[in-house]
Amino acid sequence: MIIVLIGYMGSGKSTIGSQLADALEYNFIDLDDYISSSEGSSISDIFTTKGEIYFRKQEHHYLNKILSSKDNMVLALGGGTPCYYNNMDAILENANVISLYLKLSIPNLSQRLFNEREKRPLISHIQSKQDLTEFIGKHLFERVQFYSRAKYVINADQKSIKNILEEIIILLI
Repeated sequence: MIIVLIGYMGSGKSTIGSQLADALEYNFIDLDDYISSSEGSSISDIFTTKGEIYFRKQEHHYLNKILSSKDNMVLALGGGTPCYYNNMDAILENANVISLYLKLSIPNLSQRLFNEREKRPLISHIQSKQDLTEFIGKHLFERVQFYSRAKYVINADQKSIKNILEEIIILLI
């Protein structure tokens, strides 16, 4: 089984994913780390040197490669992954995959992302918390239609990692 974690950047996909994989004794893959390792370049550098279109094509390629695996794993996607190249369809049509959307409110996402925006190509240019909140709101409005197609939606606002993990494990049993 492949458990796919979906959500906006900063929603905790990698943190929850690695701990969920440990709890289930599954492998853990962060798709962005996998792409970065496979391409020999950071995601920021790929965006800067080759552009977002190149990145999205590679993201699609590596996602399909991982989804074809028969290994048990937890896969944390990048925030935009479900929104391009019919990636969400590939996830939903794979009988070996369970998808979960880690849902957070715009204020919580803004709070989490503001101090780490330099590391995130899509928001590195944003200088104020108000501008970041507006950006997230507009961006999330475009993406939520893809995220909401996940088999399960986990409202992660005001929950500890432990509580989120317990909720996911109960859903999977």
